[in-house]
Amino acid sequence: MTRRKADTSSIVLNNQWGSIFIAEEVVATIAGLATTECYGVVGMAPRTWSEGITDILGRDSLSKGVEVIWENERLRIEVHIVVGYGTRISEVARNIISQVKYRVTGCIEMPVDWVTVNVRSVKV
Repeated sequence: MTRRKADTSSIVLNNQWGSIFIAEEVVATIAGLATTECYGVVGMAPRTWSEGITDILGRDSLSKGVEVIWENERLRIEVHIVVGYGTRISEVARNIISQVKYRVTGCIEMPVDWVTVNVRSVKV
């Protein structure tokens, strides 16, 4: 199965039967769900200023705080989280990395090369 990027918002998987177009938003949603289900994660933090504005306006998305990077046939995912006070951040991050890799690989059959966890805040 070969992989190529179709445009800025989708990934194309080609095989002998045809092509599958997967939007980066789909990958981000899967990663966001996997992240929010991990123990110690209180919520997702906005990646950018404009994403923070959508919070103020009341628009919530499952892909909030997730960035999908597809370069040189490699899939990298960055998550921005808020952790609960008193949790061991290193354990929470390890769990997120494991869950995101497992869920994304299981859902779209594309291995995740790298997961970066950015802890933006601690909530009491």
